Amino acid sequence: MREFITLAAEGEDVNPLLPATYDIVWSIVCIAVVGVLFWKYVIPRVTKTLEERTDKIEGGIARAEAAQAEAQQTLQQYQQQLADARLEAARIREEARTQGQQILAQMRTDAQAESDRIVAAGHSQLEAQRQQILTELRSEVGRTAVDLAEKIIGQSVSDEAKQAASIDKFLSELDDTDAIGVGR
Repeated sequence: MREFITLAAEGEDVNPLLPATYDIVWSIVCIAVVGVLFWKYVIPRVTKTLEERTDKIEGGIARAEAAQAEAQQTLQQYQQQLADARLEAARIREEARTQGQQILAQMRTDAQAESDRIVAAGHSQLEAQRQQILTELRSEVGRTAVDLAEKIIGQSVSDEAKQAASIDKFLSELDDTDAIGVGR
């Protein structure tokens, strides 16, 4: 400011907006020193910090993408396993259904065979009982016939050969009569 006053006193036109030359020189030196210090120390640290942040962000994005890819792969594996499990379950159900049908068919066959065996045994037993009843009936009819013959004749038919011949003749005539009656 003194310079301004001295210059004003000397009568020169002084621009109040323009600083003095020594102020400009010292300002340039200070700015250069601060610029060099900034350039040498501050900017490398800021650049390093920014690069670290960039690396962290890019690494985080890469890790996130890797995790997402891994999750997608795991999801696909899970879906494939689920599809395989469904196919296996369907195959097992179909196999069980087939085995069930085979078991039912086998049980029906066994039941039919058992039924046929029981019916055959019943028929053979019935036939045996029929033969037994016929034999008993023949002997009973024979005795009755002999008794009747003795009553009709009035004498005893004691000869067994005659008695057996008479019984057989009577029974054969009875069988012939039954055969004719059954045939109608």
